[in-house]
Amino acid sequence: MTEGKSHNRTRAQESSGAIERLYITMRHLFNRGFYKPMGVSGESLREALLALRPEIYGSIAEEKIELQGLLYVIERLPYGIEECRFINLTSDEGYGKSHFTPIVPPKRRRNCYRIDEEQMNIEITRGRSEIYDILTHLTFLYIESHKIMKRVVVNEKGKLIRDWQKLEQAALKKEDLTQEEREVALTHTANFLGRTFEEVSAVYESFALPNDTNRFLNIIYYLGKLAIEEVLNDEKRVITFSPVLRERLGHHIHGERWAIRIKETLKKQGLLERPLHIISANMHSVMNTLFAPVALSNELKKKSAMEVYEALSNNANGPLRQKVMKAALANGMTYIADESGTNIHVQIFDTALLPKESYVSVAEIAQDKKPVIVVMDYAFGEQAYETMDELLKPLMEDRKDYYMNVDSVCIMGKAGILEGGKGDIMIPNAHIFEGTADNYPFKNTLKKEMFAEDDVKVCTGAMITVMGTSLQNRDILKFFNTSTWDVIGLEMEGAHYQKAIQAASKIRNSIKRNVKVLYAYYASDNPLKTGSTLASGGLGTTGVKPTYLITEKMLKTILD
Repeated sequence: MTEGKSHNRTRAQESSGAIERLYITMRHLFNRGFYKPMGVSGESLREALLALRPEIYGSIAEEKIELQGLLYVIERLPYGIEECRFINLTSDEGYGKSHFTPIVPPKRRRNCYRIDEEQMNIEITRGRSEIYDILTHLTFLYIESHKIMKRVVVNEKGKLIRDWQKLEQAALKKEDLTQEEREVALTHTANFLGRTFEEVSAVYESFALPNDTNRFLNIIYYLGKLAIEEVLNDEKRVITFSPVLRERLGHHIHGERWAIRIKETLKKQGLLERPLHIISANMHSVMNTLFAPVALSNELKKKSAMEVYEALSNNANGPLRQKVMKAALANGMTYIADESGTNIHVQIFDTALLPKESYVSVAEIAQDKKPVIVVMDYAFGEQAYETMDELLKPLMEDRKDYYMNVDSVCIMGKAGILEGGKGDIMIPNAHIFEGTADNYPFKNTLKKEMFAEDDVKVCTGAMITVMGTSLQNRDILKFFNTSTWDVIGLEMEGAHYQKAIQAASKIRNSIKRNVKVLYAYYASDNPLKTGSTLASGGLGTTGVKPTYLITEKMLKTILD
């Protein structure tokens, strides 16, 4: 008899199963209304994350503390969260009108409020993806905090090692530390973190803020302190979901409010029936491409267009940015700052008002056919479906439906690449929704050959839309890349956008069936390369060239 085939699961299969468990567990905990992350209720979440071992969280499954992953997470959570035992996820419930000062994380646009010494409220207005993002980051944070606790608590009576006591003295000191005091504290801290003095000294500067230079020491101290109190005093940390959030989630309340305001503005300006082109991108590349030739003609005589774009991407060049913004507002741009809670700002460009010096000319197009460009800022995960679905619906006023004349929908974004490096461009032909059998093939009007003369690497293939970029590991990404799925990159919004576009054009008939679709992404990282993940830092000026090349190709395609 021949032996049966082995049924041992591969790491990719285990990882896929772990992501599915994470997804199901987080939805269950949300429906439950509260849980203790380091208690029995949070055990499934912890086990799934440790089984997955995402690249972004580095050494999460090892004894030593993960420093780069900690920095990545802290930049996406509100200042002071490590001090709070109670985390309350809420909807937009009026805290903006209170005395509480909003805390906005540097790498995530969300309002957070420190209610008291022990409680942090985080406002969720961008859908389930935002909840998944926060819960996975908090789970990582708490796992790391218990690793610290296990290294500093000597016995069951709660005796603490000397290194911890020295860190406590430094962290609680109100005055600024001298260089000598800081280096002494870092020496003791490195000892129980399982890291070298050189490693903690390097990361110390990355955590520092102008008003809190010792932030790294404070974070390590409070993470350890709350973990110690959990174990010795049974003072568990608790995450709760407000009743209003649980009731509102999935009802498109913020997206509907956002979309109606845009369509009312278009109607008021008489633009609803003109050819419309919707672009999901950042708030600068389309505006700069159209109006830098108008506002910065002198600068362009001395520098190339790409050098000017690089200068505009630098925060230090505020006056240059203001010149472009002023020219845009004077020549057909309308800016709609978000008031709905989506955190998605919008620009409307009436090309009939573009000056002849602009990047494109529409002089030969009849006045009533001159295109209108609607640029919406980046959505976040599932929020892409909510906003695009609402935007493509007709505007209802006085019992009458006003349909938009949408000619194209363009999606430009950052994504992780699997076949190249930072700054490369991906042109997808399908989106696959991770963890499901859902797949969305489409005809992309953008083509690889359009970039043939631009000295940039371009790859084509399928993109995978993931639940969270921070949840991916090398094994599952290798599987997607090398299997017949032929995945070239990963991002968080593509399938959600395409689901809304297909519903509007093929089923609901709220926009034309042959609407053009243009997708392009530039690589922010390569999660398969060591030292090239998102935790290794931002793109810097590497992202400027692909951003503007994609923008230029989109504008030429939709306006020519």
